[in-house]
Amino acid sequence: MFFQTAGIEVSPWIPPLVAFVISFFTSMGGVSGAFLLLPFQMSFLGYTNPSVSATNQLFNIVAIPSGVYRYYKEGRMVWPLTWVVIAGTLPGVFIGAVVRVAYLPNPRHFKLFAACVLLYIGIRMAMDLLKKKADDAIKNTSEIRFQEMVRRHRSRTDGLEPSGNSPLPVVKVTHFNLKRLGYTFYDESFDVSFWGIVALSFIVGIVGGIYGIGGGAIIAPFFVTFFGLPVYTVAGAALMGTFVTSVAGVTFYQLIAPFYPNVPVAPDWLLGILFGVGGMAGMYLGARCQKFVPARTIKWMLAGIIFFTALKYVAEFLKH
Repeated sequence: MFFQTAGIEVSPWIPPLVAFVISFFTSMGGVSGAFLLLPFQMSFLGYTNPSVSATNQLFNIVAIPSGVYRYYKEGRMVWPLTWVVIAGTLPGVFIGAVVRVAYLPNPRHFKLFAACVLLYIGIRMAMDLLKKKADDAIKNTSEIRFQEMVRRHRSRTDGLEPSGNSPLPVVKVTHFNLKRLGYTFYDESFDVSFWGIVALSFIVGIVGGIYGIGGGAIIAPFFVTFFGLPVYTVAGAALMGTFVTSVAGVTFYQLIAPFYPNVPVAPDWLLGILFGVGGMAGMYLGARCQKFVPARTIKWMLAGIIFFTALKYVAEFLKH
């Protein structure tokens, strides 16, 4: 099948299959997988014109709602955190889009800067995971208890225990104002700075607007490593922030397309939807299976994704 805007020819089953596999694993950590689809489109499919960024964000729009719905259904959407992420992300994504078009037509040096930031986050997360201290066990108490509850829940629903089907633990917001946000998860309390989350989301929005990757790959590890929030409760908010970023990004690129008649800027809608359909199934199953995967495994997966992206940016910088 030939995709006119992208200028490529590919079998129609390949985009949804690739998106399904990527999204299944990345959605467990609050990452849509768009930043992995971007190099796949450019390197393997030969989709190199500027509209690839908008197509990548279109994938997010189609795919993410299924994952968010699953987290919502299981009571693990921290809605105040979600709204704060959105409030910070939206202005950032428009600034990022303007920067991309007006000031960074060749983002080589910015990619090196982004690689340094990602490497720093990845190293911090890896160091945290490698520690064998008691305070780490205390910090992850809610996640350990959650895993134990999941195991008991599975044994009951599988008929291995004779009675009972107790609900899995859900998030309960304790306070939310212009200074602090707090909630409990499995009897453990978490409290974060309102403006700290806004500032982080704003920066992520700028990066997402420039590269068309949503930003979940950055914001989810920050929530886990620097704010000390359990990964089981931040994935939904990170995905929702990425969704809003992508809606704004696609809208912006579609609006400016008429001003660049000789350059494909608007998304390839058919290709983006095919990627999105596969991603929709992958994210739903990933969100459903997340509770059965140890938090430590998810964190290592996020760290690996971060290192992969950072090293790829460094390699691209050194090529020129």
